Amino acid sequence: MVKELIRDKARELGFDAVGFTAPRIAPEKRDHLNRFLADGRHGDMAWMETSDGRRADPNALMDGLRSVIALGVNYGLPTDPTAILSRKERGAISVYAQGARDYHDVIKKRLKRLGRWIADEFDADIRVYVDTAPVMEKPLAQAAGIGWQGKHTNLVSREYGSWLFLAEVFTSLDLEPDPPETDRCGSCTRCIDVCPTGAITEPYRLDARRCISYLTIEHKGHIAPDLMASMGNHIYGCDDCLAVCPWNRFSTLAGLSDFHPRAELTAPRLSDLAELDDGGFGSLFRGTAIKRTGRDRFIRNVLVAIANSGEPVLTAKARALLTDKAAVVAEAARWAVSRFQSLDGATGASLTRPSRTEER
Repeated sequence: MVKELIRDKARELGFDAVGFTAPRIAPEKRDHLNRFLADGRHGDMAWMETSDGRRADPNALMDGLRSVIALGVNYGLPTDPTAILSRKERGAISVYAQGARDYHDVIKKRLKRLGRWIADEFDADIRVYVDTAPVMEKPLAQAAGIGWQGKHTNLVSREYGSWLFLAEVFTSLDLEPDPPETDRCGSCTRCIDVCPTGAITEPYRLDARRCISYLTIEHKGHIAPDLMASMGNHIYGCDDCLAVCPWNRFSTLAGLSDFHPRAELTAPRLSDLAELDDGGFGSLFRGTAIKRTGRDRFIRNVLVAIANSGEPVLTAKARALLTDKAAVVAEAARWAVSRFQSLDGATGASLTRPSRTEER
């Protein structure tokens, strides 16, 4: 009865998936995390290196913890997120970041309301998390039955495909666990095959240092040339491995309007983005997840996409940033210009000739 009341309240507050599990991480999941860190596959994400054991043990985050309520919020789109990849003069922004507001802020507000309601209604202790603590959210979500970790290591849902934000309520309530979800990937390897940089080295094994999402969002320095050349027009995140999953045939449009895409973020012109200064960047991305990356790293990503576009008219945008005050931008600009020079030498094309795309 208590579980159903909580489930109903969570759905009333906008959560699409709700499950219950014990506060335990399966030993094989803990081992996988330890190997991931030992191999250095987390790259610059030093925050994953916490040695106090909290990430692998939910009980270390809350005294008296008895149950975890795993929650999912659908952020699906009605269109194919890979269609933008063929529009080389445009930038591809990950689906989750195209909305008007940062998902952390949207979900945390609803999560706190749910937590307060549980605490008041059942006289329970609670803590709530949405990417704000060392929580192994995907294993907990699978244990709670709302999805499974696919071969790309992300969560997959039978109801919502690849498009779920995750959150958790830790509580002192002793709630009966739901049945865990079964891995339903079968023999499919589409997510592995589609990765442009080979970041999914084998089923269920990701090297974040090669992942475009990591490179465009978490990585703070210059990106290796071989990886830049494989990034295409991705400028913030990457949905390739998520988008090809066959389970997306069941996905639906996000119920919360905050996650519906802003028109200016669905297919922005690289030529416009390259001109953003700190003020322009802050204005365009105010309130969104993208703002967290900062102008310099974002422009670095834009320059990579410009270099990969093959659009000669964009070389002027790269040249204009050769003396940018941010070293990471200037270095990316030099690489972009050199790419265009290589193209010019190979084809004899003029670097100042407008492309047909720009002419239209």
